[in-house]
Amino acid sequence: MTWETLDAFNLVGKRVLTRVDINVPIKDGVVTDATRITRIVPTIKHIISQRGSVILLAHFGRPKGKIVPELSLEQLVPELSEQFGQNVIFSKNPSRAFIDAQAADAIILLENTRFSAMEEANDPQLARFFATLGDIYCNDAFSAAHRAHASTTGIAERLPSCAGLLMQTELEALQEVLSAPQHPIVAIVGGAKVSTKLELLGNLIQKVDQIIIGGGMANTFLAAQGHNVGKSLCEHNLTDLALKIIAKAKANNCDLVLPTDVITTYKFAANAPHEIHPAHACPLDQMILDAGPASIEVIKSILLTAKTLIWNGPLGAFEVEPFNTATDSTAKHAAKLTKMGRLRTVAGGGDTVAALNKSAAADNFSYLSTAGGAFLEWLEGKTLPGIAALEASALSQTDKWSHT
Repeated sequence: MTWETLDAFNLVGKRVLTRVDINVPIKDGVVTDATRITRIVPTIKHIISQRGSVILLAHFGRPKGKIVPELSLEQLVPELSEQFGQNVIFSKNPSRAFIDAQAADAIILLENTRFSAMEEANDPQLARFFATLGDIYCNDAFSAAHRAHASTTGIAERLPSCAGLLMQTELEALQEVLSAPQHPIVAIVGGAKVSTKLELLGNLIQKVDQIIIGGGMANTFLAAQGHNVGKSLCEHNLTDLALKIIAKAKANNCDLVLPTDVITTYKFAANAPHEIHPAHACPLDQMILDAGPASIEVIKSILLTAKTLIWNGPLGAFEVEPFNTATDSTAKHAAKLTKMGRLRTVAGGGDTVAALNKSAAADNFSYLSTAGGAFLEWLEGKTLPGIAALEASALSQTDKWSHT
């Protein structure tokens, strides 16, 4: 892959349209988790330090092309100003004249891009309007790169474009684990349903040495092998497909690792009475909610010999104790190996990030992606429109634009 970075441009006096992801949780007007904001701070400060100004483009929630006051980005101005260390100017109806009237080091936040239906339709008219507001386009929102929207692809077709520092870090981390990884490579793929991870499994089978399957997904594979899974979440209609995945893995010399023992219970509730059973012997009136202690030890032993770990999806019902045990134990073990320099760890997806944060292991992973759909589609081997737009722009810039 080839895309430009901010270092390719002379930013002095330039207005840099910067697509970011600041879709953060808010309660009573207060940001409850500013992670996505803190991650874009380096890009914003870099542009300002290079004597450029920033025009922020972002979406918030799902207004579906309508103006929804409670989804206005104006409510984020106090948090953004604090994080950036300077006042952020909010504009509902921007124009180039308005932007040019601001200070050379201004940070301007535009209204929620999704208040216009033209955003998600990647309407050329909206893309052209956005492009009139800046001189350079910087995409620092990997989490939105799987969407072909006006603010993620349309602008890149009309302005010299580059990846922001967060986007660059994310792409380099992912490229390293999929394009030039150190073997053995292990993937942990968990979550509720096999149906949501079919393309992911199909792609990883051809790239990794072992895939550890957990969560509700594992139940479908156990059922496919003829094991009873009781009242567990299970896609019984996909058992034939699960057998095909097992066969494909074997043909590609990829070892699929399923639980050998499981934690079962009568009800899904915190601290519910629970039992340990062999994976093939779940009681008919119980459900599987986590991998058992023997399975955890198998996973740990696999990670001891691995060089690279890709993680998407929890191993059990991590939201409630004690069914978070397999996820927590594995996360802490992987984090320890990473800290020792023995393992390269890249994880992503909403539930995965939440689980790793809950286990207090996230900070020691090599890279943790806050992206959900984009991270998953990348692992599936798909072309992300936002990245393709940057690559196309990089190719055309050689002929059409000067970087100075």
